[in-house]
Amino acid sequence: MTSKVSFQVMWNRLISIVEEQAQALVRTAFSTSVREAGDLSAGVYNRNGEMIAQAVTGTPGHVNAMADSVAHFIRRIQVVNMFEGDIYITNDPWEGTGHLHDITVVTPSFFAGHLVGFFACTAHIVDIGGRGFGADANSVYEEGLYIPIMKFVDNGEVNQTLIAIVRGNVREPDQVVGDIFALGTCNEIGHRRLVEMMNEFELSELEEVSKFIFENSKSATLDKINALPRRTENGFMQIDGYQNYIDLKVKLSVLKDEILCDFDGTSGVDKKGINVPLVYTKAYACYALKCAIAPEIPNNAASLAPFRITAPEGCILNAKHPAPVALRHVIGHLIPDTVYAALDKILPDTVPSEGAGSLCNFQVSLRPSQNDTISTARKRAEVLMFNSGGSGARPQLDGMNATAFPSGVMTMPIEATEHTGPVIIWRKELRPDSGGAGKFRGGLGQFIEIGSYDGYEFDVSLMFDRVFHPAQGRKGGKPGGATVVCKDDGTKMRGKGIQLVEEGRRVQMSLPGGAGYGHPLDRDRKAIIRDVVLGYVSIENSKRYYDLSLEEITLIEDAIRLGQQSNGL
Repeated sequence: MTSKVSFQVMWNRLISIVEEQAQALVRTAFSTSVREAGDLSAGVYNRNGEMIAQAVTGTPGHVNAMADSVAHFIRRIQVVNMFEGDIYITNDPWEGTGHLHDITVVTPSFFAGHLVGFFACTAHIVDIGGRGFGADANSVYEEGLYIPIMKFVDNGEVNQTLIAIVRGNVREPDQVVGDIFALGTCNEIGHRRLVEMMNEFELSELEEVSKFIFENSKSATLDKINALPRRTENGFMQIDGYQNYIDLKVKLSVLKDEILCDFDGTSGVDKKGINVPLVYTKAYACYALKCAIAPEIPNNAASLAPFRITAPEGCILNAKHPAPVALRHVIGHLIPDTVYAALDKILPDTVPSEGAGSLCNFQVSLRPSQNDTISTARKRAEVLMFNSGGSGARPQLDGMNATAFPSGVMTMPIEATEHTGPVIIWRKELRPDSGGAGKFRGGLGQFIEIGSYDGYEFDVSLMFDRVFHPAQGRKGGKPGGATVVCKDDGTKMRGKGIQLVEEGRRVQMSLPGGAGYGHPLDRDRKAIIRDVVLGYVSIENSKRYYDLSLEEITLIEDAIRLGQQSNGL
């Protein structure tokens, strides 16, 4: 009989296996969004399609949504039709991870001729055809190529017809096809390591170890839930939307052995592509609750099960086919702050203030200028860049500057972005005064200025929120800075949608900051001075929010003067 110690070792081994699986994807992917930003997920499942372990590398939206998707693969393909050497694929928003730009690949894992489980992974694809990555579509049919759950590799034979269809429908065929093969390869790495583990521990199947993992995970999660006050509270947030503001509403109920999140009252489906399939809503609502209540318990089917998430059909958080969903993340990333608005009433001094929430992404579609009738060397290019605003201040700490919460996606380096096409990042720096004042200050957003090479014009697809609804503070904390986007000639731009940028023009983006926590007058005086000296907060804003004395202002001015002298300014 296998001991508990051995099962724990196997559990840790499985976590390391899926982490290696994720790192293999990072190292083999063609897209910069995967290689540089980590916009991916990886996990291992038992033969029933229940997630046993997930990689640390990756996003909660991907992995928590993918936790439901393997069951769809099993139902669609059927176990009797699964063979060694198979690889399955889809980008179905409702049976995958929420939009067509995420491709999910599932590989059955056989040991000694028997199916023992599955490896699954997801990655964001820079282009999937259609209108391109943006909010402008009126239905999912306009948003790109749809790949139903099907075999990418059948008994070792690659589906060349599928590859031809993909290549014929996307703007970056080599990149997309390369990413699909990278997804299949990383699953194979996971399978090899699983076989090694099963041989080492003389296992014939994974049922016993998955039972051990699930029993311990569920028990630990229920202990955390049952230690909470039995209460029901409501949370609310209003956000930008596309043409009309959107209300997000949640009723959070802590009950015995479960927590219910009901999004009844939330605004209806939007005409444009910012709608959210329920699987993605579940992913981020569960993530918010786990972060606050049971962060140390590994993510798997059992640790997620006690969190029940519902939303009425037809609301923006439970959009049904064929609603456009390309930018489901812009709304979905704001779900945790909505949940925390309710949880803060149940667990005071636990959750952070509101942050930027949504990733501040943009995609640039570059083409030779219409005025360029000479050069034939210039080519079209698609460049996607992930960026972050500031996170909200925490009950005992400042917010994090330019850090993505809740997605955890990393900011893409300038060098990697400029390598993918004729785009120039002229400026990229922290945005002073964008973090909301408070006892603990909100994290700073960024200022980014982009343009193109001479001879090019481009369409920029913006995917921003917090233009009209900046992050709100808690316990007296002040709001974070709002998003502001314009051209370098001062022309205002919309926060969402595809917009033309003429040759020679640049786009200036002031990304949002996180909100403050606690009353500003309670902030540590040394922290106030440090913020001004570092350039995070201007003297003017410090005077405005922190009631500085003449002596403190003199100290700050002297420190700034000394810093300028040491830098030779």
